[in-house]
Amino acid sequence: MLIDTAIQNTTSQIMKSLFDKDHTITIFSKEAAQSIAATAIKVEPDNRKITLEIKYAGLSLSPYLNNDTISFDIEASRHGHDAEEIYNIEHVPAHIIQIDTHTYHLTCQLPNSIFSSDNRGALRVPFVLGMHARVYLEVFAHELNIEGKIRNLSVGGCMVDVRLEDSIALSVDQILPGVTLKFPNGEAFSTQGRIRHMRPFGNHGHAAVGIEFIDISPAATETLFHYVAEAEFEAALRSGTQHNARARSKLFIADAKEKKMQRQEEHDQLVSAQHTPLLRGVLEIAQQLQIMLMFMKNKHLLPAEILYECVDSILYMVNHDRKALQYALTYLHDEPEWVRHAIQVGSQLAMMLISRDPYAYKTREAVAGALLHTMGKPLLISEQLPSLKIHMSPPHAEILKQHVHALSKKLSVLDWTPSPTCSDIILNANERLDGSGYPTGMQAEALSEVVRLMSVIKIINKLTHERNGQHPQQPLDAYRWVNSRPEKYEKSLLVEYIQHFGLYPIGSLAKFSNGFLAWIVDVDAKGMPCKVDVVKNLAFRDTSIDTVLFSNDFNQIGRLEGTVNPSDYNVSMKKA
Repeated sequence: MLIDTAIQNTTSQIMKSLFDKDHTITIFSKEAAQSIAATAIKVEPDNRKITLEIKYAGLSLSPYLNNDTISFDIEASRHGHDAEEIYNIEHVPAHIIQIDTHTYHLTCQLPNSIFSSDNRGALRVPFVLGMHARVYLEVFAHELNIEGKIRNLSVGGCMVDVRLEDSIALSVDQILPGVTLKFPNGEAFSTQGRIRHMRPFGNHGHAAVGIEFIDISPAATETLFHYVAEAEFEAALRSGTQHNARARSKLFIADAKEKKMQRQEEHDQLVSAQHTPLLRGVLEIAQQLQIMLMFMKNKHLLPAEILYECVDSILYMVNHDRKALQYALTYLHDEPEWVRHAIQVGSQLAMMLISRDPYAYKTREAVAGALLHTMGKPLLISEQLPSLKIHMSPPHAEILKQHVHALSKKLSVLDWTPSPTCSDIILNANERLDGSGYPTGMQAEALSEVVRLMSVIKIINKLTHERNGQHPQQPLDAYRWVNSRPEKYEKSLLVEYIQHFGLYPIGSLAKFSNGFLAWIVDVDAKGMPCKVDVVKNLAFRDTSIDTVLFSNDFNQIGRLEGTVNPSDYNVSMKKA
């Protein structure tokens, strides 16, 4: 990247600050489900210009252009004690040159000032160069609260950054009973709000939510003017355009509680593993499914291209390195349950179907159905079912059983017709041989082979993961549970499953006789662990280990005693 001269305007200074760190640039449109990765190849501070290079194989860039303008996010990684930062630039004029079939250069004219105006003409202040404040959204009265960070603020509203998984409870035009802004010094401001827009934000599982403040009293408006003025001063001071001798705004000087929270966030972000490309692919699928849901709820479209890119990624990973994929699936433990279950079940279904027939054309559609089949659950979130994380009471469980109908209804409204195989999975994955399943109580003779297989994969996945307060079973116990219910699950398919994944599945936590715990990374032809990642010596429970051993070194940790529940030992896969 070329930088021509010294920084001479505030926007360029912000750019330089972000470009000095590890960063990613994504071009976005509020109407397009997918963002486009970009690289800054030239910055001209004197002329306030930046040239971005993109690789784009789509039919047209028009969804990302609005009257010859583009919008993009620059996301800078945490560096030292600096905060992670996303700078958002919208509707900047762009001149596009096509370099070759899939390569474009976009020369963008940057604004002179970091400040802009909201739809009412009021000053909008971006929170940049380490400025931050927290926001707490009351989604349903006295029921569900979501925490996020403020990215910009005006008297009329704010844009907040929330985790993608939390955004599933939000919808455009939704009234928020409470919106509480909390500044680093502890001062807080509360009002009501209305969601005006939502979109994916950056590349790491976040959503940008535009909120309009409503029903504000004159006194509260005056207070809000004060906060906006203080934020404006702080932003100007940090960007070098304010040389007033006055000290920095007290609002942005962290108190003891805020400092503790910042240290914890810094620690959480620094504790990360080296992500393999395959693991990054799995986590990307989790993010894409949640983006699909956002667009289904708020833009009234199903981005089928995202769905089938996720399917094709899974099929590629199965064919490329099935064992590595199986291990990577364990890293989904922190994802929403409906996302984790869909990806793990879909991946295992792909593994088994491909082993039967690598070229079966129905496999792709079956995996698509598996990725979609839980998406009706977040569609049911309401005041009656405020979260999928709560302990499900019987009334909650009855509501949740409507998820198949909710998804089918949504797909119909979106005018999207799944293929017969995909539809079969969506509608019937929760049916059982004896008619005890739902939604229609179909029996064995009406269930397809792929649905019967899906039901076995699903129940084992449910039994081996904590759900609704129930302790997860170990694989062998889960196999016995399924085997004892031949009226519900086909035994031959259970045997086939065990032949694939074994008694000690990759990704399980194994306990060895010398008191060591280790993740099973690989198994031999007999299904016995042959490569493990030792993570804890139970003689020193507060100390973590990270040592990879192969079977010829297992004498150091003792004989294999079996698999155990990671949460019993406060052990989990670590991801960035």
